[in-house]
Amino acid sequence: MAQKSPAGATTLVLRLEIDKEQTSFGQIATAIGDRGGDIVAVDVTRAGKQTTTRDITVNMSDSSKSDELVASLGELPGVRVINVSDQTFLVHLGGKIEMTAKTPIKTRDDLSKVYTPGVARICMAIHDKPSRAHTLTIKRNTVAVVSDGTAVLGLGNIGPLGAMPVMEGKAMLFKQFAGVDAFPICLDTQDTEEIIRTVKAIAPAFGGINLEDISSPRCFEIERRLSEELDIPVFHDDQHGTAVVLLAGILNAVKLVGKKLEDCKIVLTGIGAAGIACTKMLLAAGATNIVGVDREGALVAGREYAHDAWNWYAANTNPNREEGMLSDVIEGADIFIGVSAPGILKVEDVKKMAKDSIVFAMANPTPEITPEEAEGYVRVMATGRSDYPNQINNVLCFPGLFRGLLDCRASGINEEMKLAAARAIASVVSEDELNEMYIIPSVFNTVVAEKVRDAVIDAAYATGLARRRDFRDKPQS
Repeated sequence: MAQKSPAGATTLVLRLEIDKEQTSFGQIATAIGDRGGDIVAVDVTRAGKQTTTRDITVNMSDSSKSDELVASLGELPGVRVINVSDQTFLVHLGGKIEMTAKTPIKTRDDLSKVYTPGVARICMAIHDKPSRAHTLTIKRNTVAVVSDGTAVLGLGNIGPLGAMPVMEGKAMLFKQFAGVDAFPICLDTQDTEEIIRTVKAIAPAFGGINLEDISSPRCFEIERRLSEELDIPVFHDDQHGTAVVLLAGILNAVKLVGKKLEDCKIVLTGIGAAGIACTKMLLAAGATNIVGVDREGALVAGREYAHDAWNWYAANTNPNREEGMLSDVIEGADIFIGVSAPGILKVEDVKKMAKDSIVFAMANPTPEITPEEAEGYVRVMATGRSDYPNQINNVLCFPGLFRGLLDCRASGINEEMKLAAARAIASVVSEDELNEMYIIPSVFNTVVAEKVRDAVIDAAYATGLARRRDFRDKPQS
């Protein structure tokens, strides 16, 4: 069963027919305010002697109360609700993306070049030298955003149709932030082998694969196999995008508080896809003391756990073999990282942490502890939410990352590229700008994608995964 959708903000346009003798506008405004609505505009569309029709634009901070609001207005004497438009739904009408032609077809000559007979020459050129597909087709600049809809953020297993709006949104972000064309591919199967076969079958059309919202632990096997069996980069953003942006924030946070990553005790809750990827990134960056906590408490080497990922985790973390639940192992921790569940970190736990503690509470939409609760006990606080400072958002990573991968025609992606991307994101925040409320750049910072792109390209050439001759500072072909 799908989980209930988390509440979010939306804007409603309410068209009301109002009998002026029965209900005043003040009564309507009160009813809207009582349901958490904020009137931002009122337009009169028709006025008569007894009735008036108005379009009232209302911001709702909690969209789950929209139906209650409409119902309460309909119960007012002399008020008829004619129409309700939800601006969020309107944005999605017909989908959020489209395909457009780069070259207009106006004449018979145009047609002969883009299609038959002229296209045959291009087909045979690629047939004779397959690498030409990178320059003569959309493969050069196109990524597949692939999901089975089993782990949609905050919603769970809602299936491929339910996941489509998320994947369309991802495609929009690719295009806006890095000029990468992306297309949503939502698969009507949850079988690991079938997903692998399907992605391999469609891969010739794409320069990269972005896996999204596939449940753990299946996502590990799917990514591993596709990375091994395809000659284009495969990136599971829920794992590695989160890990890259997390590391960028951590690097700046420890710099701010005057600590070294290798000296910090780190406690991480939520040993799923994101938690394991974050841990691997932190280890690669130099962390030495990470304690992972899940439902069974701290993972300790030597015990046998439910799946191989937990066994790997236990064997590579918790060097002091600390045992117990979160409240036990949080003692003396310099850094807390949450990719788990709402409200599991208590104020009493935070008080046990080391001086100048750092808390990254990234559960969405409700973090492990809110900034309001942690205020006064934590030096640096980050969440996954846009309405708090220091948002850990994957959009800081994946557009620039894939821009770099596509530009150098990388055959894959490795840890060096991800570390380079994290350091590039962190570098956007200058020494003068760095403070407790600004350890990570805004998602709208236009410098981020370019810096990530350049860093990824450097790492690709340094590690031998770039297949295009170094094109920088030279005319591009």
